[in-house]
Amino acid sequence: MSARNWLRAGLGFLAVAQFAVGGWALLSPRSFFDIPWVGMRMPYNAHLMMDYGAMSLATSVVLGVSVFLVRRSMARTALAVYLVFAVPHLGIHVQLLHHLTPGERVPLLAALTAAVVIPLVLLPLTSKLEKG
Repeated sequence: MSARNWLRAGLGFLAVAQFAVGGWALLSPRSFFDIPWVGMRMPYNAHLMMDYGAMSLATSVVLGVSVFLVRRSMARTALAVYLVFAVPHLGIHVQLLHHLTPGERVPLLAALTAAVVIPLVLLPLTSKLEKG
């Protein structure tokens, strides 16, 4: 598979994941919050969950557009937008691991680490795209 196709597949995966998470958090915030590594045994906040969902949906739009407008600047912008959220998100959850059981920590850290590694792996592939 070409670098362009790997990049499109990766961007598409991130877009679909953000869309699914965002839709869930926006439309069913309580059930999303009830996941142990989301709520982390803290008080429920519907406003925060719906804002998170809306932000995730907005991110999915940028990522989704970059799948179809596969240009260097668009792909880099989409990945940067995603990383601006994903890197601090991982850092915040690492600081709050004490709220979770050891069994809950593993899937959380795996998912959030993948959310940082995937765009970091995709970023160098953008150098093979057309400018614009």
